[in-house]
Amino acid sequence: MRLRGLWVLVLLLGLAQIALLARGVAAEEEDDDDDGEPVTKETDNDSDDDYDDDDDSEVKEENGVLVLNDANFDTFTADKDTVLLEFYAPWCGHCKQFAPEYEKIAKTLKENDPPIPVAKIDATAATSLASRFDVSGYPTIKILKKGQPVDYDGSRTEDAIVAKVKEVSDPSWTPPPDATLVLTQDNFDDIVNGADIILVEFYAPWCGHCKRLAPEYEKAAQELSKRTPPIPLAKVDATAETELAKKFDVTGYPTLKIFRKGKPYDYNGPREKYGIVDYMIEQAGPPSKQIQATKQVQEFLRDGDDVIIIGVFSGENDKAYQLYQEAANGLREDHKFHHTFSNEIAKLLKASPGKVVVMQPEKFQSKHEPKMHVLDLKQDSTGGSEIKKHVLKHTLPLVGHRKPSNDAKRYAKRPLVVVYYSVDFSFDYRVATQYWRGKVLEVAKDFPEYVFAVSDEEDYSSEIKDLGLLESGEDVNVAILDEGGKKYAMEPEEFDSDVLRQFVLAFKKGKLKPIVKSQPVPKNNKGPVKVVVGKTFDTIVMDTKNDVLIEFYAPWCGHCKKLEPVYTELGKKYKNEKNLVIAKMDATANDVTSDHYKVEGFPTIYFAPRDKKNNPIKFEGGDRDLEQLSKFIEEHATKLSRTKEEL
Repeated sequence: MRLRGLWVLVLLLGLAQIALLARGVAAEEEDDDDDGEPVTKETDNDSDDDYDDDDDSEVKEENGVLVLNDANFDTFTADKDTVLLEFYAPWCGHCKQFAPEYEKIAKTLKENDPPIPVAKIDATAATSLASRFDVSGYPTIKILKKGQPVDYDGSRTEDAIVAKVKEVSDPSWTPPPDATLVLTQDNFDDIVNGADIILVEFYAPWCGHCKRLAPEYEKAAQELSKRTPPIPLAKVDATAETELAKKFDVTGYPTLKIFRKGKPYDYNGPREKYGIVDYMIEQAGPPSKQIQATKQVQEFLRDGDDVIIIGVFSGENDKAYQLYQEAANGLREDHKFHHTFSNEIAKLLKASPGKVVVMQPEKFQSKHEPKMHVLDLKQDSTGGSEIKKHVLKHTLPLVGHRKPSNDAKRYAKRPLVVVYYSVDFSFDYRVATQYWRGKVLEVAKDFPEYVFAVSDEEDYSSEIKDLGLLESGEDVNVAILDEGGKKYAMEPEEFDSDVLRQFVLAFKKGKLKPIVKSQPVPKNNKGPVKVVVGKTFDTIVMDTKNDVLIEFYAPWCGHCKKLEPVYTELGKKYKNEKNLVIAKMDATANDVTSDHYKVEGFPTIYFAPRDKKNNPIKFEGGDRDLEQLSKFIEEHATKLSRTKEEL
């Protein structure tokens, strides 16, 4: 019995060993991914191999593609004539799709005579390189020629990329000349005044935004130079050409302006290649579109959603038509202009040639305002400025429809009386929408100094929440948005014209208290950096006794977190300055109660001199370090107790 038990034990041990061996083989097989590359495991062993794996300076190779990073890039590329680079992100789908093609490219160029290195860089890990080469999308392909990057914008195929790399690697290759024209005081007038249209960038060499724009601007210049006729792009170093910068009111960088025969217009378009190209092509077209049939006018009236502007003329040689075109150029950013030479349309509009008609779509017309506003261009005193005034004066109806798509360009004027409810001008809901709008019209006609609008409550739920009206229980809510960011909410009650009238009258008489979104006022605010909240913005930042450096931040902002220790050191440095306050404000949780402090990104830093609170200076362009911020303060401070040398 003992012998039989011993054999059974031996047998079981043998089977267990076989199972362990089988499991080990299976584990080794599972460690290979689809491409046959071994999956790296974490281990506690400090072997020499593991030590080598952690050495970022070593240039490794994966499927024929070299792996570069912040640590080994410069050393590897220093003596190379030509290197093909791909900046990728591990999670990027396009990068994954491109990977097999890139490996084929590496194989082909390796067989070239001489071989051309092909490398890839994880831009999410090698952040210094990604920043240095202005990588903003994945994959980004660049050819490094004697240390200088050459952008590649062609198709991501083996044939196209190999051909371009071989072209650049040729010893006789030289980079093409910049398509962007360089303007100075000497050639500015000759070039700009002679161009039908030209885009000019005023930049500063040290400006980070300018550096990011530069490659996109040049690509756009190259693309637009190929058009017939070409649309030129130019640049001016505003730090060197100070007279030009002053002449065209350049106060920040980069500033872009469109010139038409020497006359400047603000550029409000995109700042990347394709956006610039599309925008400038649109700008190069006529500012006004011709309409030839009465049906088009009827469609504008029936289906339109914005102001209708139509110039009536006898023909293209009509002097009034030329005047109209010039004025339209100045307003084309925010308005659509039309013109006609048709007698039938002139009869429909009851307007003779030389007249500009401004009117609203039918849904915005009312008995309290004229159906159309007509300007006569035949009068000798009428010029382009009169056309502009006429259009701007009548752009809005008595009570318009404010919505996110037109808020900035149509409803920026303050005070603005907004009535929130379920606004829907579609056929099924138009009657209900117009019922409440009619109540607003009864009041708006008596307060021409204010702008009135209706807004859909769902479109502005966040704004309604900030007003404290989200849980009002009423179908209709009202607010007044005033200058300086001040907001006033009407106490919830059943809405009618009389209630609205009393609210507007109370505002006019100064009897309303503004609503300010604010965190609690800090009980202890004696640190090196003062904490500003909505309720204390006026008393701290707008205090005319002190200069104030104010940082607007967001708690989730990475740049803000990086700045925090530097900003605290800055506060400590100037803590004993009696007339200088270093402050910060969470702009996501507090209202900025002054329109002069625009916060369009985080962090945003302003210096508010004690004698120019409504004209603060924005910090931009320089590094956000102790040295640059100190220099910024010293440059703009009105009173410092210590000398610059002591600081």
